[in-house]
Amino acid sequence: MKFHIITIFPEAFTSFFATSIIWKAQEKWLFEIELYKLNDFSKKKFKQVDDKAFGMHGQVLSPEPLSEAIEYIFKNTWSKLPAYYFSPRGKILSQKYIERFAEQSPECILVCGHYEGIDERIIELYNIEMLSIGNYILSGWELAAQVFLDAVIRHIPWVLGNPLSLEEESFSEVFWGKKEHPVYTRPAEFHGLKVPEVLTSGNHEAIEKWKHTNLS
Repeated sequence: MKFHIITIFPEAFTSFFATSIIWKAQEKWLFEIELYKLNDFSKKKFKQVDDKAFGMHGQVLSPEPLSEAIEYIFKNTWSKLPAYYFSPRGKILSQKYIERFAEQSPECILVCGHYEGIDERIIELYNIEMLSIGNYILSGWELAAQVFLDAVIRHIPWVLGNPLSLEEESFSEVFWGKKEHPVYTRPAEFHGLKVPEVLTSGNHEAIEKWKHTNLS
C-alpha cells in the first residue's frame, strides 16, 4: 500500500510517521508514503497556491498547482491513481469503509486542503472521492488525513503485534458493530474500585457473556 500526499505543510506529518505503530510499520515496509509540497508545483513568483474565493470570503487552493501535482504523480507512477480529498462535504468515515479500503490496498493520492478548501473543478476533473472525519471544521486537512491513515494502516497485515486484537474492538463483527465494553488491567483494585470479578474468574464463557452484555 502506498500513499501519495499532496499538502502545503508536509512537515505536519513528520511526528505522525515517526511514532509508535505507524513508525514500526513503515520501518518494515508494510506501507509507503510520498509527500508532495503543493507550493513546488506553483508557477507564480512567490509559489502562491491560493486565491480569493468567488462569491464568498476566504481563500481557496487554486486549480493550477493541484492539477500539476496530480499529473506529476500520474506520470511518475504510470497510472491514474484514485484520489481522495478530505472535506466536511464528504462521506463520513466508518469502520466498514476503513476495513474495505484496507482490504483493497490501493495505491492512492490524498489531497489535503486548506483555507476554504480546493477549487471544485479539480474534484470534477479527477473524479476525486470526498471523505469526512466528522461534522466539524478544521483549519487544515492534514489532521483529517492522519486520522484516515491511522485507521487504515492498523488493518494492514502484520502492522499490529497481535492481529487478533482487531477482532475484538469497537465496531467489529464480533461485537455486532457496537462500541467496545469497558476494559481493565492490573491492579485488581485501584482507589477502592475493583475489576469485575467475572474478568478474573478464569471462566471464559462467563467472560464472553459479560463482554457482550456490556457493549454500548
